[in-house]
Amino acid sequence: MRLLVLGGTHHVGRAFVEAGLARGDDVTTVNRGLTGPDAAGAETRHADRLVADSLAEALGDDEWDAVVDTWSLAPVAVQESARLLSGRAGSYCYISSRSVYSWPLEVGSDESAPVVEGDPGSTDADDYAAAKRGGELAVLSEFDGDVTLARAGLILGPYEIVGRMPFWLNRIAAAGPGGRVPAPGPRDRPLQLIDCRDIADWVLGSRPVGTFNTVSRPGHATIGQVLDASNDVTGAQADLVWLTPETIEAAGVEPWTELPIWLPPTGEYAGLHDCDVSAALAAGLSCRPIEQTVADTWAWLQREGLPERPKGRVGTPMDAAAEARLWAAHERA
Repeated sequence: MRLLVLGGTHHVGRAFVEAGLARGDDVTTVNRGLTGPDAAGAETRHADRLVADSLAEALGDDEWDAVVDTWSLAPVAVQESARLLSGRAGSYCYISSRSVYSWPLEVGSDESAPVVEGDPGSTDADDYAAAKRGGELAVLSEFDGDVTLARAGLILGPYEIVGRMPFWLNRIAAAGPGGRVPAPGPRDRPLQLIDCRDIADWVLGSRPVGTFNTVSRPGHATIGQVLDASNDVTGAQADLVWLTPETIEAAGVEPWTELPIWLPPTGEYAGLHDCDVSAALAAGLSCRPIEQTVADTWAWLQREGLPERPKGRVGTPMDAAAEARLWAAHERA
């Protein structure tokens, strides 16, 4: 088919481009041309979606069978693209986020859970949840073909620019044989995550229509499996020192941001790793083993290095000072 990827140079967008090319699709990408490599084999066009008429000029009069849009900033850009492509594409998949749900997320909730307010015409990108919800509403209101809202959970895999899995890989690799690494426990803490390539394979292969929590089943992996796999692929043989959630809280180190991927198993964060994904699974979603995701992410880091982290992301992974607080709290426990 003719596939248009709005973006396409990193993480989910790049995964879609590569999956489309591997399927033999005729792939077109539209991006600013400022970050990430353009894929060999795809037709690359450049546009700034926040500049008037820029996208319209890049699209010309062409038509596509399917559109994939990974936009996370001002919803007005999605509103414009959905309007321009309505009647010229068969389907529009917007990669949204489970962040659109009202906080805190209820454990076991499905796609009918309450969502935040969003404005499809907004030029504000400061509130990530509201921006993603605005993007959803923009596609639903402007595009007249099949619409897929993929509300992704924790996305890992190669080409990740947020740096969650790369943080653990690099930290464990730096420790080396016998070096200590603070590991947020319990070891068997179940996680809910998805490889960016599994999103692409599912959307392009199964062509789902509707709104879906797009993430693995709860417990597809554990934090222990993630860090053990990181130890294995880096060859570090580091000493993973498992810390309790209480120790981490006492140290004042933030889950999710300073300790990427991990969240305590109880409290307001519990629902982030425990939502209902029966709709996506029934529509054909499948997820590869976490060991493959970790290994492929490490191989990509060795080939290309870690890209620059997007500006405006809230919180940064644990630094030396935060780690020192963890060790001090661990000694007191």
